[in-house]
Amino acid sequence: MGANAFDGTQRSMISMALSSVSLRDLALVQAVAREGSFNSAARAMYISPSGLSHQVQKVEQALGMPLFERGGRRIVPTTAGQRLLGYIEAVLNAAEHLEHAARAGDIAFGGELRVGVPSTLGPYFLPHVIEPFPQRFPGARLTISEGKPRGLLRRLGEGELDAVLAPPSATITGLDSTALFFEPYELMLHKGHPLAGQAEVALTELDASDATLMAESHGNGVSDLGMPGAARPERIQDLSIESLATLVALRGGYTLVPVLAHERLQSIPNVVLAGVAGARPGRHIALYWRSASPWRDDLLGFAALLKQLAVTIPGLDAAT
Repeated sequence: MGANAFDGTQRSMISMALSSVSLRDLALVQAVAREGSFNSAARAMYISPSGLSHQVQKVEQALGMPLFERGGRRIVPTTAGQRLLGYIEAVLNAAEHLEHAARAGDIAFGGELRVGVPSTLGPYFLPHVIEPFPQRFPGARLTISEGKPRGLLRRLGEGELDAVLAPPSATITGLDSTALFFEPYELMLHKGHPLAGQAEVALTELDASDATLMAESHGNGVSDLGMPGAARPERIQDLSIESLATLVALRGGYTLVPVLAHERLQSIPNVVLAGVAGARPGRHIALYWRSASPWRDDLLGFAALLKQLAVTIPGLDAAT
């Protein structure tokens, strides 16, 4: 039998063995490996644990070997499973490339860019982006999701988003990033605060115990913000910037707010805004995308647009 005939027979056998396995099934297997638990993977993939287990078993039967060791507190891949998971990831990446290529044509991002933005940044920065985006990327649609940075980066890794704006974090496997800009914080004080009348206030003049901080942006504690003392403030709140301002207006003290929110916050009763003298607390913002994305050049162009906008927005320092 010739080599070509053998290749044809082999391809037919492979096709028959895997014909019942879908890309969704492979994504479920990948989720189990990532989460280390059928229950956690089921929640992440919006499927029942029994349904997930059935689909994983179907993949194992099609491949002719177990992919996971079951019975322990944490589900771990078998030796063969670990090797095959690399191929599964390659298949899923190739499928994503295929879908993008089919949608792409000559339009940037294949026609749609799905961007995730922290809820404490989106309302204040995105209005600057909406108008120039279609001018820079004709025919491309900008779709926006707000949330917390950690959740947005998880969704990016799972393919639900194409890019995410977020503060720099530890290196995340499978993601690339580029710095965009630095956004300073300014002080918001209750109007009855002894320092409320000053245009600038040094952080060393403030009592850390009077601070009410955001879990999302300030959660590492006052010492990381250059505030006096090493003690972590008692009041860490998981809420929006406007709600944080309302809290300060109601119970006093002060907080730190991003400078982009200045216009919206200055109209809130019972609070005043002041600059920070000396130290410059704030947050760095970077753009993240999947390393395997076929839109790398377009995403770098999007990052360049955001940096150009940062140059024109008072208070921001664009990354160089």
